[in-house]
Amino acid sequence: MADENALLNKTWHHSAFSDLSALVALKEKKGLKISLAFPTLNEEATIGKEILIIRTELMDRYPLLDEIAVIDSSSKDNTRKVAEQFGARVFTSKLILPKYGSFRGKGENLWKSLYVLEGDIIVWVDADISNISPKFVYGLLGPLLEDDRTSYVKAFYERPLRSSRGFATSGGGRVTEILVRPLFSLFFPELARFVQPLSGEYAGRRKLLERLPFSVGYGIELGNLIDILELEGIEALAQVDLDMRIHRNQSTEALGKMSYGILNTFFERAEKYGKSRLLAELGDRHLSLERYEAEHRIVKTEISVVERPPMIEIPEYRAKFR
Repeated sequence: MADENALLNKTWHHSAFSDLSALVALKEKKGLKISLAFPTLNEEATIGKEILIIRTELMDRYPLLDEIAVIDSSSKDNTRKVAEQFGARVFTSKLILPKYGSFRGKGENLWKSLYVLEGDIIVWVDADISNISPKFVYGLLGPLLEDDRTSYVKAFYERPLRSSRGFATSGGGRVTEILVRPLFSLFFPELARFVQPLSGEYAGRRKLLERLPFSVGYGIELGNLIDILELEGIEALAQVDLDMRIHRNQSTEALGKMSYGILNTFFERAEKYGKSRLLAELGDRHLSLERYEAEHRIVKTEISVVERPPMIEIPEYRAKFR
């Protein structure tokens, strides 16, 4: 069995990679192209600031990034217009590889971004970050540029909870601590060392990412980690401390739906890799209780559990990148 503590030896603080000139030199020496993509849905309030700050520092001042793109899930607000105004390449998810259909979900946008982005290394950053800074990108790139054995890097940070009384300095990551870390502790203990396995910021090498199946919905982060562990081992993974991330917090009801999607992906992976065997068919709807006047009613919600195949299996992708 692999060293369960191996990940702790590849845990960094972003300041270890703050010499941007050195990172650019490594990128150029190795002949790499680097792409950054934001998956979006109605993010007009934050996407412009994110693009401006990252583009100014990591493209104009230091040529670390070769492209910045937005992969949008048919936003109803001005997300695409704002992104274009600030210089990003903008794609509508449902128009990418249209013969394969379209699903709503972050994982869908990430999967399709592999087809339109040009980089050898792909960085994905969520589009709702209020305290965005260049460290959200260069912190993830540092381990990949410095160590060719590292294939995938995840962020972690403090996640304050916003309330009517202001910010609590911690308390984010509730699904991780209540659901995901216990599951990893039982079935994949190496991965339990990730501080925030569900964080929305990560970077990886194309040659790895194109071999992964992608859950289109909430299971994307967990599914990727388990697949990478099985494909390349814990030695391919690293994590970087980005200090703090401020964003909008999810309601308890929303976290319940997220947990349902994550559990579906987890059980599929556990069975696939021989960790468990399901003897019963899983329910096909998330069930929640909604209070209506003096009684509670059951609310059934369909949560997407669709899996996209590894991108390398798509003929159009192979023709474009091979």
